[in-house]
Amino acid sequence: MTRKKVKLAFIVNDASRKATYKKRKKGLMKKVGELSTLCGIDACAIVYSPYDPQPEVWPSPIGVQRVLAKFRRMPELEQSKKMVNQDSFLRQRILKAKEQVKKQSKDNREKEITQVMFQCLSAGKILPNISMVDLNDLAWLIDQNLKDINRRIETLTKKAQSQAQIVAPVVPDVAAKIEEKEEGCHGNGLDLDMNIDAMEKQNWFTNLLNNGGGDEALPFGDVNHSNGFWPNSFFH
Repeated sequence: MTRKKVKLAFIVNDASRKATYKKRKKGLMKKVGELSTLCGIDACAIVYSPYDPQPEVWPSPIGVQRVLAKFRRMPELEQSKKMVNQDSFLRQRILKAKEQVKKQSKDNREKEITQVMFQCLSAGKILPNISMVDLNDLAWLIDQNLKDINRRIETLTKKAQSQAQIVAPVVPDVAAKIEEKEEGCHGNGLDLDMNIDAMEKQNWFTNLLNNGGGDEALPFGDVNHSNGFWPNSFFH
């Protein structure tokens, strides 16, 4: 079950206010002790209340005096650097709230003029009841939108050019590889023909040896036994 958000306002009921004080004071002392232990810093807490005759301190009166003495030895400028009272705290909150209101008003105005712009685009003309202030804001908004569109176009154009520069060198490489592959195929075909021719010659010599030099006609001519060399017809 989620904790209900507490409204930061003075508690009117006495009993409820006293109970909240005791609970929050205990939590505050615990947090100060955790801060000092975890971060290794000197810290102290002094709490005055109408419910206790003496102020409650942490960690002890001696520890509080030691931290205060260290604080007093600091330069005055350093002492008041981050120090706030109720008046300065409220002023800071008011200033921050004004900035938030100003920002929200600007966002609301921009949305309002954007709606007027779409109404003019739908009607195809400037609305007759539009004021000069709205016209000035409308012109500013249109100018901002045009700048955003031009920046987007430039970004997309640069991206397309960079991609084209990366892809362009790949095309010659592909063509060269295809050409090398085709040349390799032609070369393999020529080698295949030469291998087949050599195999036929080898088979012919094998048959010749197996027949023992008989009277079977040779495919390239007869042997001249008188002079012991192959006739010229063998080489033609």
